Parts: sequence; C-alpha cells; structure tokens
Amino acid sequence: MRAPLGTFDDASPAADRLDLLPSPVAGAVAEGWGGLPAESVVHVDTDPEVADTAAFVERYGRELLDASANCVVVAGKRGGETTLAACVVLSHTRVDVNGAVRKHLGARKASFAPMDVAVGQTGMEYGGITPIGLPAAWPLLVDPAVVDEGWVLIGSGRRRGKLIVPGKALAALPGAVVLEGLGV
Repeated sequence: MRAPLGTFDDASPAADRLDLLPSPVAGAVAEGWGGLPAESVVHVDTDPEVADTAAFVERYGRELLDASANCVVVAGKRGGETTLAACVVLSHTRVDVNGAVRKHLGARKASFAPMDVAVGQTGMEYGGITPIGLPAAWPLLVDPAVVDEGWVLIGSGRRRGKLIVPGKALAALPGAVVLEGLGV
C-alpha cells in the first residue's frame, strides 16, 4: 500500500497493524468512528530517531510539514477542579492555551498537562499522543485548519509509527469540537 502522504517504505491499513498500537488506540481503530471506512486510517512505520520535525520531513517528505498535526494535552483549572482536554493543531501552529482553550473549558487557568499526567491518563507514549483513543470524558478540541486538510499525519500513540487520516475524520471523533482560533 502507498501512503496518501509522504514517502514511507512501510504503510498499511491501521486495522492490520493493531499490534503496533497502544491498547486505547488499537481499540478505537478497531471499533471505528463516524462512519469512516477502516481503510481510511493508515499506519506508517517511522524511525523514532528522526522524530524532530526538520529531520522527519527531510526523510519522509517536505509536504508533511504542512499536513502534520500535533495533539497536546492541556489542563484547565477552576477552583479545586482540573479538566484535562486534548487539542489538535497543524504542526506549524501552536495551541492558544490561554485564550481559546481556557475560554472553551471555562477555566481560570490553563496550561500544558505535565508529561506524567498526559502519559498516564492516555496510555500513550510522550511524543506520540494521538487524538484517536483518548479517554471518552475528555473534550477534544480540533482546529478548523486540521479538519480542512485532505489527509493529516498524526501520532500513533507510540513514538515509532504515525497515522494518516482524512482531516474531517478528526472532527467525527467522540467528544470532538471544532474550535475556531485554537491554532495560532
């Protein structure tokens, strides 16, 4: 199979690679969502040693710079309560944590979640967190620019390997809200 983006040597339907995905991601891929055909989620094998953006696009294709999205975990706090949420923005932008995220969560303060919290709560590896398979109670905030991409490269839940999905598929994930102004 040829990946819809990049120049990857090893691409397959993610449903055929569940053994390479962490349990929450494998479960979500196997179950599917939003009527998305299972073959629309593609797994590509990648070298974790070239995970840095510059090295990654040099190895796997320059077009990935514009078609990659990052998923970050944020913590919104109000009073004694903390709400965890995930935010997905194109990799050449950053998440507006103290503006769009804080307001959407109704939080007094918002910041990136500590690494141990993000990893522990998602069951995924740091640097590979993906919006697919997140805890069901979490809000999933997606920038409209991500949804508008034909295909988007995202994490697979592990540092080795990535997933390629239609941008609109991310808006169909459970708990997803397309939030204007999320990526700045």
